[in-house]
Amino acid sequence: MTKSKGLLDIKFDVNSVLNQQSEEINTKSKRTKTDSLTVEKALEIIIRQMEVSGNRPRTIHDYNYYVNDFKEKMGAVNLTDISTELIYKWLDGMNVSNQTKLTRLKCLKAFLSRCFDNGWYQSKFWKTLNVKVDQKVKEGATDHEVNLLLSLLDLNNFVELRDAVAVLIMYKTGVRINTLSQLEEHHIDFENNVLILDGEIMKNHQGIKLPFDEMTSKLLKILIHQNNIIRDNYRKFNSHLFITKYGDPVSNSPTHNNIQKRLNHYSKEYGIKNINPHALRRGFAKNLLDKGAGLPLISKALGHSDLSVTTKYLYMDMEDVAKNLKEFLE
Repeated sequence: MTKSKGLLDIKFDVNSVLNQQSEEINTKSKRTKTDSLTVEKALEIIIRQMEVSGNRPRTIHDYNYYVNDFKEKMGAVNLTDISTELIYKWLDGMNVSNQTKLTRLKCLKAFLSRCFDNGWYQSKFWKTLNVKVDQKVKEGATDHEVNLLLSLLDLNNFVELRDAVAVLIMYKTGVRINTLSQLEEHHIDFENNVLILDGEIMKNHQGIKLPFDEMTSKLLKILIHQNNIIRDNYRKFNSHLFITKYGDPVSNSPTHNNIQKRLNHYSKEYGIKNINPHALRRGFAKNLLDKGAGLPLISKALGHSDLSVTTKYLYMDMEDVAKNLKEFLE
């Protein structure tokens, strides 16, 4: 009896064999699924997913254009045909700047990442692919540039008054142009000279309070008074701070924003280099840094969720870095 029992006892972990076989079957199944999935079909599925998710038509167009360009030029039929060597070969065949290559590579990598999310790849082999680009330093607006523009604008003209106040708000508080175009009268606390911004109009969906100076406060009050006159004349009903000369809210579209177009016009007409929404935000950030504000505070004021984004606004050359580090060592 004991002998038979010993004979039947298997001194080996059979379950591990079964688990291993199961893993091999699953891997083989996934590989087969990927092997049989064409780039064309994968792109079709991903574009449909993007449309359902509400991605911008421009983004969807870029996916479609560059993935098809890669597929046709490199002869990649299935997803498994795509490799790092093939991607670099595709990039090398482009007669464009490195910056343009980087933009196209990012689009292809984004497509491949969506393939990974769908379970069609087991690893992100493309993650380390990159194109070296010399980053152009984007300068921030200065007090001199802002004051020069204000001195050239006719503040008795409604449109130029509106644009002047918009410049001051962006330069003094660092708000984005999109947030600016959505500002309403209830966002202003004149008693404390503070913008009270709720998450609905912020890119990061987090509310914040941003103070502004007395001059900006006075010009805001004048602008609001003039807004009411224009709205009454055209029988428009809104409480936006920045409106057109016909009483409608300015567009918050990046390509059709009235104020952004006007700033581009002023920059060219008066030869003032850094009069645009991004430069005004950078100027705000640089002013805070120069006055001793720490990176976390500046990042919070700008509404950034990542400190690395804030550092791009605060470009410092090697001499500045050395000088600042030396102060901490002394």
